[in-house]
Amino acid sequence: MSLRLAVRDIVLFERPVSFIRPFRFGAVVMDAATQAFVRVEIEVEGRGCAIGATAELLAPKWFDKRPQLSSEQTVEELKRSLTIARDLYLQTPEETAFGLQARIIGAQVEACAREDIPPLAAAFGAAEIDKAILDALLRAADTNFFDGMAQNIAGIDARLSPDLADDDIARFLGNRRRLDRVAVRHTVGLTDRLEGEGGVSDPRATSRARFFKLKLGGDPDADAARLARIGRELANLPYNYHVTIDANEQYADLVALEVLVDRLDRDHALRPIAARLLYIEQPMPRETTRRSPLGRLARRNLIIDEADDSYDAFPVARALGYRGVSSKSCKGFYKSVINATRGAKWSADGGAYFVTSEDLTCQAGIAVQQDLALGAFLGITHAERNGHHYVDGFADTPATEQQAFLAAHADLYGNDGETVRLAIHDGDLLTGSLAQSGFATSVHPDWSSLSPLASPAARILSECST
Repeated sequence: MSLRLAVRDIVLFERPVSFIRPFRFGAVVMDAATQAFVRVEIEVEGRGCAIGATAELLAPKWFDKRPQLSSEQTVEELKRSLTIARDLYLQTPEETAFGLQARIIGAQVEACAREDIPPLAAAFGAAEIDKAILDALLRAADTNFFDGMAQNIAGIDARLSPDLADDDIARFLGNRRRLDRVAVRHTVGLTDRLEGEGGVSDPRATSRARFFKLKLGGDPDADAARLARIGRELANLPYNYHVTIDANEQYADLVALEVLVDRLDRDHALRPIAARLLYIEQPMPRETTRRSPLGRLARRNLIIDEADDSYDAFPVARALGYRGVSSKSCKGFYKSVINATRGAKWSADGGAYFVTSEDLTCQAGIAVQQDLALGAFLGITHAERNGHHYVDGFADTPATEQQAFLAAHADLYGNDGETVRLAIHDGDLLTGSLAQSGFATSVHPDWSSLSPLASPAARILSECST
């Protein structure tokens, strides 16, 4: 049921987001950020014109962690990525929604490389515009994300994943059904309180989460000691729980990682963590990851995240011993679908491969709804959710916009008398109201309240002379 479309207009906006507590991951501490918004207009064959939207936080020093760059410079890269992608999409002739991505992604990566923007940051711009285009397409077809994707309205095929066949993708999509509930995985940042009130065993602070994501700093001894403290606290929970751990590329190499994994295998103080550990996420730098077969370390489930910067990243990681890959809307939801198809196919052939749902502080509103819908469609039963406890609900969003989202998605939000915020039901998020026409939202932002995206000028690299 794929439909062809032409992109008529793309407008980029931004809005500041204040945090209520600092979020430290890897070597980065965030206490405020900027959220980018995309508004597109498309014309769909036989259906007329439609408007679509999306939003995503511009997370500093995640897409590009090079130490010589400031946090501000890495945010500027993301803005440039959006601007470059906008120009490419506007120049592309009529295609399917996925066909647009397939046509421009190579040029997007090349154009960004000329400005020293790495592939992961390059993919961001295209990923955001893809989401807004899909929202518009679903609205034009008057269908919801789950039904539209099951019918492959976007025309996803194997042209970017030659290890798959078109039938593999169509079969995977056709078998998807929306999960009614998705459990929240509560992130424990490196500066978060561990013990007592507000700690990891305080249900008021964790919304009775049954899944926890524990950030690591890259020092095996310090990390082991911290995990032991967390394990002692989690042992107080009156219900079962599971954990994942995430080093955000902070482990220098396999040697350092082996020290930590050995501690997990042998240290009695780490048993509350080790016995409930589902996977270890992106422990080493992305460059080190690509050249380092895991060997014995593959005895633990390891997944890639920051190293997932291309359509062939998961097959490459699989050959190195990795079992999984993260799904993040900001890296490209089409790539998430392709990787989930791979995981299902490889597992059916006798493996045990999987896709996880991670989060770069998706904020209340379109961002969290679209990312949640993607995970619920792929069948991922628990998802990291940062925005709801590092940001105070809808934060600086105008009150009228907050109320509009609350009215349209009453199962997903609540009003505590001061602000509208994510509603978590016994540790779960409900997905029922996401099944409305469009990409998981019946509401768009108040465009008049947003500022135009302040995109920096193109940065031309000087050629070295010899």
